[in-house]
Amino acid sequence: MKMLEVTVDGHPLHPALVAVPIGAWIASFVFDIASHLVGDPGFLVTGARWLIGIGVLGAVAAALAGVLDLLTLRAGTRVFRVAVTHMAINGTVVVAYAIGFLWRATSDQAGGEPVGWGPLALSAASLAGLTAGGYLGGELAYRYGVRVAAEAIQQHTKEGS
Repeated sequence: MKMLEVTVDGHPLHPALVAVPIGAWIASFVFDIASHLVGDPGFLVTGARWLIGIGVLGAVAAALAGVLDLLTLRAGTRVFRVAVTHMAINGTVVVAYAIGFLWRATSDQAGGEPVGWGPLALSAASLAGLTAGGYLGGELAYRYGVRVAAEAIQQHTKEGS
């Protein structure tokens, strides 16, 4: 019995979906920094918060596809452990960004002030975590061929590591 695989025209969906949160969260950080460099930062503060929210929603969609990909891996193998670590790091990042979104929604930014240093630091730390999780995602795709290589290669890697 073949596991359910989330694909579009044979291409895995998870790698395509991760572009949304990665792009949104990088852009939000650029907006955060820029809010400290302009005279009227209100539009940047609002934009950064909504980019974070878009990123969280996109990450949830990507995670759902990623979990289905995880279920195709053989438990107990090195590739499975890397995938679980990738999932745990990125799950932590999503929670951190969700907290950041709520923090920004409840903070008093109505006065046209730049993004606070606390939310800015949380975003920077979250981006660092996203980088680590993304590195492991690259390992899964490029080193282990998960959802990229031919099934025979994937099966050899899943059983041999």
